Amino acid sequence: MKPIVIINFKTYKSGKDTLKLAKVIEKFDKKIIIGVQATDLHSIYSLTNLPIFIQHVDFVESGKNTGFITPEAVYDVGARGVFLNHSEHKLKYRVIKKTVKRCKKIGLKVAVFAGSLKEAKKLRRLKPDYLIYEPPELVGGKISVSKAKPEIIGKIAEKLKYPFLVGAGVKTSEDIKIAMKLGAKGIAVSSAITKAKNPKKVLKKLLG
Repeated sequence: MKPIVIINFKTYKSGKDTLKLAKVIEKFDKKIIIGVQATDLHSIYSLTNLPIFIQHVDFVESGKNTGFITPEAVYDVGARGVFLNHSEHKLKYRVIKKTVKRCKKIGLKVAVFAGSLKEAKKLRRLKPDYLIYEPPELVGGKISVSKAKPEIIGKIAEKLKYPFLVGAGVKTSEDIKIAMKLGAKGIAVSSAITKAKNPKKVLKKLLG
């Protein structure tokens, strides 16, 4: 089974650099999901055919909400999904619940991040499209979750009873094979691609 792949651009790329990387990814595999900043949504949507997620959205509706981003606003400029509760942007459960409900109402897919099995079990109740396990202490690190905590991946597969992806430090095809063998449906990756001097080469080495 081919893994589901999510590439989080974070704020490593913006503007022309975001579009350049998106085109490299699109040429490699049009099914790869990318997560970009709100400012890059429209250009990526207009110039590629990739499934685009925004890195955060709020549950507020139109009105007096300066500084917030509504689900409708990002959908209108090309987002087809959102990230919620990444370890770098944690949210309270009640906020996640309201936001998931708002997003589903207008047809936005939701990728929710969990830092532990306990949190993943709680977030499972919301039935997100993608539930991603990322131990926060390994995010952006040199050691992947597959090698540092393989036992927890197997435990999540056994206890969670819900499809999940894994992330944090994923850098090699072996990392993906281990995660998939232990029950994950795919991976979330960031710096391995976004910081690569030759992202095309890294993609080929990582995903074959």
